[in-house]
Amino acid sequence: MPVTTADLAAWKQRRERFVMLTAYDALTARVLDEAGVPLLLVGDSLGNNVLGYDTTIPVTMEESLTFTAAVARGARNAMVVGDLPFGSYQASASEAVRNAARLVKVGANAVKLEGGRRSAKAVRKMTDAGIPVMGHLGFTPQSANAFGRRVVRGRGDEGDELLADALALQEAGCFAVVLEAIPAELGARVTEALDVATIGIGAGPGCDGQVLVITDLLGLTPDPTPRFVKRYADLRSTIAEAATRFAKDVAEGHYPGPEHQYH
Repeated sequence: MPVTTADLAAWKQRRERFVMLTAYDALTARVLDEAGVPLLLVGDSLGNNVLGYDTTIPVTMEESLTFTAAVARGARNAMVVGDLPFGSYQASASEAVRNAARLVKVGANAVKLEGGRRSAKAVRKMTDAGIPVMGHLGFTPQSANAFGRRVVRGRGDEGDELLADALALQEAGCFAVVLEAIPAELGARVTEALDVATIGIGAGPGCDGQVLVITDLLGLTPDPTPRFVKRYADLRSTIAEAATRFAKDVAEGHYPGPEHQYH
């Protein structure tokens, strides 16, 4: 059965932990969907991990639409969450609705945007239009130019501000909030305070769910990686080894063999 926002509410109530992974193509989406991953985020992290940008900021709405459509074609039951890229929702709530609707039209089941109280008006406008919205607080990559080198957010008095932002997003209608790179104690505090689900990435074990970038999980991302990254595979070495073996087979005349030829 397709995953809905009601499922997240039920998991929160039952204290049943869940996961979300990023996906950027139909094939990966199909594999993750068949593995039972309930939420697939077409993150603007595609800028770093697919398109070769240094940050997420250059990602365009057209790029987000293309990759969201691909993931939606690969998923069957997972909820597909499309990221609203930088510049697609900050100007006005009406522009946010227009761009969110474009993501929904290509297959997204929900959208995600960064920011707390400053984004609440846009969230309300989107949810009033029937578009489920996921919030994103803590370290928000689209604001990297404003943060500078400081990644961890929410220390000291900033924790109270982040909690206020989370409550504002909930009040505006968000069905879940991503918490990125904040102290574990704050992650647990926000999770207890909210009725909607929290999804942590570097926010400690107290969150309702956890998310990782798929290239980090698979060991494709080179060092250095953030502290919260745990590699569950080493595909970087696997791919390099396969490519080396292929080149060796060709050089030595072993490929293509008789079984690879047409007659």
